[in-house]
Formats: sequence, structure tokens, C-alpha cells
Amino acid sequence: MTDDVLFLSGDRVTDLLDTDTAIASQRAAFTALGDGEADLPGKIMHPSRFDDSVVFAYVSRLSANTGAVAKFGSVNPANARAGLPTIHAVISALDPVTGQLVAVMDGTAVTTLRTAAGSAVAVDALAVPDADRLGVLGSGTQALAHVRAIARVRDLKSVRLWSPNPQRRAQAAETLTAQLPFPVEAVDTAEEAVTDASVVAACTLSTTPVVQGAWLAPGCTVVSVGSFEPTRSEVDPEVLRRSAAVVVDDSETAAEHAGPIVTALRAGLLTPDDLIPLGAALTGRRAARTRPDDIVYYNSVGLGIQDAAAAWAVIHAAKKERP
Repeated sequence: MTDDVLFLSGDRVTDLLDTDTAIASQRAAFTALGDGEADLPGKIMHPSRFDDSVVFAYVSRLSANTGAVAKFGSVNPANARAGLPTIHAVISALDPVTGQLVAVMDGTAVTTLRTAAGSAVAVDALAVPDADRLGVLGSGTQALAHVRAIARVRDLKSVRLWSPNPQRRAQAAETLTAQLPFPVEAVDTAEEAVTDASVVAACTLSTTPVVQGAWLAPGCTVVSVGSFEPTRSEVDPEVLRRSAAVVVDDSETAAEHAGPIVTALRAGLLTPDDLIPLGAALTGRRAARTRPDDIVYYNSVGLGIQDAAAAWAVIHAAKKERP
């Protein structure tokens, strides 16, 4: 069996899963959720008693012809100070018929690509068609991946990027400007990054809000991917108060894990029925944006089904390259 198992490094995953393919995989994942066709058991997120790390485990299955996928990993916020990804993980995929091991791959690369691609799917579904000004909070791996992915679904004209470290935000802006056909500017404050932006992407691990609702322009779409546990809240309550629609990757998961959602539900600012799953918005079962001036908030905590869809896209691409 070992000879038939794919062992894929992070570089190999990145080679096989280009941005457009990653976005297509995430559209398939959330559409399957919206149609009620995917297997999505609850995920495990366990904060360590020893440090500020969080161990996680996801299991899911996208479809009958793709087998179960499991991801096991850790979030280590201190890695950011060393210039390392804050998330490291390994993914395994099983045969849909026999359950035999099909592939083992670097979960860090998959997580980076699928998270940004999932946000791109959300932006494409929720943002106004002419959204062309992106504000980014963060300068790490996810921030850079989000700029690249969102640029595939909207014709961006400019990006303003902020993070607390001036050197890191300047380096991130320089890197992206060299790669993309529009300017990326490092700015001195979070407010400057957010003001007048038509799309805001919060890609931090902050436990206190980095996006304030008072800064948001009419029609803005806010995407938050760092509020993945109850103690992390990248946006303040005013963002949710001003939002005409609050969209989540999965309602039950968000109600348990997403910091701003957990807080808003406890405070009575939201009810569970107010949460709109992205899959329901994609399949037309729920309406999100109804007017161009609506502010729309999307909170993603990450789902196993995203890993399943991305992993099988990688497996299919790898098998096509075999002689």
C-alpha cells in the first residue's frame, strides 16, 4: 500500500493547487454544505494549558467519490514574531471505497491556500461587483494569501495593509507590489487601512478588535479569519450592529467558536437565526446583501470540509501528473 500513497510536501501542494483551483474547491465545499450533501462532524479546538497554542483536529468528507479527510495541527501565535506560519498541520486522505490511505500532505500549505480561497468565494458572493479597494489587517502568511486570492474575484485597484510591526508590513507590501498589477501600500494605522475600503480582510490572531465598525464605509464587506475561538475577536460589536447580514462558514460551528459571534449571541445582539451560512447564500437559500450600501460581515473559523475539498483537488492534480 505504501507505494501507492502520495506523500506531498508543502512546496508540492503549492505547485499542485493554484489559486483558481483552490477557489473552485472552496466553492464546491460550501455549495455541498448549502445543499446538505457533505459530512461535517464537529471539530476539536483545544487551548493548551502549557502555553498559548491551540491544538485542533478536523474530520470531514465532501462527497461519495472522495474519501474521508482528517487534519491534525496546532496554532502557535508566537511563531509570527519569528516570521513563521502560525498554523502547522498534517492532512491524511482515505480511499472512498476501501478506506485505505491515499495521501498524506502538508496541512500548513493546504490551510493557507484553502482559507484565502474560501474568503475569495465569500467576497465574490457578498461584495458589490465593483469593489476595488481592499484593506488588510495583518502582514503574515494569511494576509498575503488573501490579497492574491481576492484579486482573482475582484478587479482590485489598490490595497492598504497594516500590522503592528512597521518592518513586517513594509516588507509584505513590497512583496505583494512586486507580484501583483496594482499598488499595495503599508499604512501606519488600522483605521487608515479600513477607511473607504470596499473590502476589508482581517487576518490576525488578535484577541482585541483591530476593525471598528465606525470606520466602515457604506457597502463594505468585512472578512475575518482570525476570530476562530471564543477569546479572539478581530472586530468590535459595532461591526455586527452595522451589518445588514452576518454570514458564517457554518452556523453551529460559529456559535461555538467564533469570538465576535459568541459574544453577540450572549449579549442578545444576534440570534442563531440571524446567522447566514455561506453555503446557503451561495445556493440561494438565504439572502445576504440586498442593497449596494449594505455592510456585510463574514466570519470564518475554518471547516474540515474546506480541507477535504482542497486535499482532493491536490490528489486529483497529482494523479494527473503520474505517467
